[in-house]
Amino acid sequence: MIGAGVFAAFGPAARAAGSWLLLGLAIAAVVAYCNAVASAQLAAAYPTSGGTYVYGRERLGPWWGFTAGWGFVIGKTASCAAMALTFASYAVPGAEWLQRLVAVAAVLALAALNYRGVTRTAQLTRILVTITLAALAVLVIGLWASGHAGLGAIASAAGEPAGSGGVYGVLQAAGLLFFAFAGYARIATMGEEVRNPRTTIPRAIPLALGIAVVVYAVVGVTALAAAGPAGLATSAAPLADAVHTVGLDGLGPVVRIGAAVASLGALLALIAGIGRTSLAMARERDLPAWLGAVHPVHRVPQHAELALAVVVSVLVLATDLRGVIGFSSFGVLVYYAVANASAFTQPAADRRWPRWLNVVGALGCLVLVGALPWQSVVAGVVMFAIGLVGRAVVLRLRRPEAA
Repeated sequence: MIGAGVFAAFGPAARAAGSWLLLGLAIAAVVAYCNAVASAQLAAAYPTSGGTYVYGRERLGPWWGFTAGWGFVIGKTASCAAMALTFASYAVPGAEWLQRLVAVAAVLALAALNYRGVTRTAQLTRILVTITLAALAVLVIGLWASGHAGLGAIASAAGEPAGSGGVYGVLQAAGLLFFAFAGYARIATMGEEVRNPRTTIPRAIPLALGIAVVVYAVVGVTALAAAGPAGLATSAAPLADAVHTVGLDGLGPVVRIGAAVASLGALLALIAGIGRTSLAMARERDLPAWLGAVHPVHRVPQHAELALAVVVSVLVLATDLRGVIGFSSFGVLVYYAVANASAFTQPAADRRWPRWLNVVGALGCLVLVGALPWQSVVAGVVMFAIGLVGRAVVLRLRRPEAA
């Protein structure tokens, strides 16, 4: 969760919510918590690869499971390309063609690491997160120590309009900031590779979310206090511009390194999560069966990860996907809406949290989906229509074969 979103999402969120950015962050955190406990509860009952794709199939039926899995795969594949391009833009300022080549190299390198097994993935993730947190700590301490950041700036802006969209703007900011929280499902999608998953996953998911909420709240307050809502709203790199606003250009390299490393960490986790969901879908023939192969030694979905690396590399070379936050949020919010609906149907013996949290989570997901920029909503609806119609056609073609 502590990835490139913390370095990028505050800008578009401030454009939507203005001085009420922190309220949008709070709404996103509440919805994320409801989704997190639903995912944790389901993962404890179904500790297998695939996450909500599996839960939807088991609790609601195959079509619900496919909807969740399709949303995860298409949304997060686009996010992989976006994270790779974000890394390259921070790590290699300069010609666009060079950045694209560096982005492809990052995709291939991390796919190769994932190919070696989840233990290697976890080891590198610890290193990347440590570097990212250290960079954010230096940034926060530097901004407050400079004397140019103060809570008065936030208080004075509290009476200003909430962006151009009012309540809608706050909800849109929450939907965009949800992009930064979307990461805890990665634990659930890798259930087969977790030791003692029935105990570990329900502990890990809420704990991870709690840490991320604290980090994002501290960074969000600091950025607002330094640059103000207007400064963040016009920025493509809000934390870098916050440093520049207060005259601490010496911290610029720290922000650049932190953003580059955070992007790598997000990309690493994305590759691992998409590979496992694709594996689960291939096992049920909702994706080509070839993607269901598991490496005999490293126990990873080898064909799924190879295919993902190729697709993401093509996207990186052919498309500019740095603006896909809204599209990714659309797919992931639909994914978690299915997770909440699935958790709602679980019997008392499998319940760890009350049902009303599932209701709040599902409604929250649907509200935030509707509040996303209309371009993201249209693109999401089209992609889901392609997937659902495609599955219907394939099932119809298989009927004579089954007979």
